Amino acid sequence: ASSSLQTTASPLPPSSHHTPRARARGRERDRRGSRAEVVSRLAWSVSSCKPGNGVASLRDDSLDTYWQSDGAQPHLVNIQFQKKVQLQLVVLYVDFKLDESYMPSKISIRAGDGFHNLKEIKTVDLLKPVGWVHISLSGTDPRETFIHTFMLQIAVLANHLNGRDTHVRQIKIYGPRP
Repeated sequence: ASSSLQTTASPLPPSSHHTPRARARGRERDRRGSRAEVVSRLAWSVSSCKPGNGVASLRDDSLDTYWQSDGAQPHLVNIQFQKKVQLQLVVLYVDFKLDESYMPSKISIRAGDGFHNLKEIKTVDLLKPVGWVHISLSGTDPRETFIHTFMLQIAVLANHLNGRDTHVRQIKIYGPRP
């Protein structure tokens, strides 16, 4: 069952948006919490990209770089895992002030065993956010605190101001601490 929610971003303090120290502090908080970023035994791919603005820009820990799609919507980010994993949270960094019509306004989160059986688990309306957007993958049942999946897909369904291509500056995926 798919659920829809509206969300706004929670930015770091404005003076620390682009500093390595602020990014390091964010990672440190994640390490001490109940979640850990999922970074190993996975492959990232995108449906399209402009030269120099590919999947590496989503994972470089820089808020100054971004993935830019190149083609018709939906724009897709695919994350495939070598084994079934537990996931709790998708975190995106987006910036309406910098990206305007390139900024996603509606995204879909899908999960499954592979491309052949992806199911939508969440749709999210982004209301001109600037900062980190946290999207919980848990279900409506409070006992469902994570999903089990081999693949996660983030689909940009629409952009603000009817823009065609999209910018996403960072994506992080979290699961329960091992």
